[in-house]
Amino acid sequence: MRDSATSDSLVSSPQALSAGNQRVKVIVAFALVYIFWGSTYLAIGITDASGIPPFVMCAVRFLIAGPVMLAVCTAMGRKVRVTLLEACRLALVGILLLVGANGGLVWAEQYVPTGYAALIIAATPIWFLVLEAFVFRGDRLSRRGIMGIALGVVGIAVLVWPRLTHREALGMMQLLGSLTLLFSSLSWAFGSVLSRSWKMKVDPIVATGWQVLFAGFTHGVLVLLTGQYHKAVFNRRGVLAVLYLIVFGSWVGYTAYIWLLKHVAAPKVSTYAYVNPIVAVILGVLVLHERFDGFMLAGSVVIIAAVVLVTTSKVHSPREIERASEGIPELESEV
Repeated sequence: MRDSATSDSLVSSPQALSAGNQRVKVIVAFALVYIFWGSTYLAIGITDASGIPPFVMCAVRFLIAGPVMLAVCTAMGRKVRVTLLEACRLALVGILLLVGANGGLVWAEQYVPTGYAALIIAATPIWFLVLEAFVFRGDRLSRRGIMGIALGVVGIAVLVWPRLTHREALGMMQLLGSLTLLFSSLSWAFGSVLSRSWKMKVDPIVATGWQVLFAGFTHGVLVLLTGQYHKAVFNRRGVLAVLYLIVFGSWVGYTAYIWLLKHVAAPKVSTYAYVNPIVAVILGVLVLHERFDGFMLAGSVVIIAAVVLVTTSKVHSPREIERASEGIPELESEV
């Protein structure tokens, strides 16, 4: 009996260690996405204020970040070659995430404040749930998770309420920018769910490199079509902001995001959209000396509570739902 217990301990210890390491990786990846992506709203605003048009900035950012990532992967001995089908899928995901979503965000920030843009993008988790539940029939959150999503919406409403009660502050271009941000959040959710559902056998960092490269080519085409290259002005402040977006937005943040999509349920990954506005607001106060009022404080508290609910909720796979409908009891109760 004693030998058996010792043997079981030796077997379970590596497994427990592996699970612990995986948990640490998930926590670190979430922290990278939460913090660095929250700061990109400020960096994007700086590039626009410095005279770099949105599509030019995106083209430069992604055409540098993508090839460098692939070159590093090659130097590390990782397989960077992909099949035609994988290339098409990576291109579609990259265009949805980094052109439709990120490009739309950058364009909209010409007309709306960075903090406001972050707040509108916070609608992304709602799109995640709608797409997962009704389009892709993928993971579904429990009642606790849905309550977290609803609470997050309430928090966003609290943050945005002062702007909604002063509609005269929104001109036509500001309204168009707001609608573009809603489209961007839908495009991001759609691309993210596609990336998760396809389960391509491509290294996450390699996949990120290809997606970023395809997005860079697409933004390059948009630059040529819109003629924005004639308006580009590069100065020290703007170039440093672009470099920040390349390193911390593309290489660090985006890679961590793609990794999370492969290891964590999409609705939980989408909670970054709740934290990013808080980071954006804090940076706005510290760097741009923007006003921080009671609405922002109350909304931030509610949003943090929502993130806790969503990230600690149970996720139901389609198989679990099917078993429940057949009357087969689950081993874990719904929380």
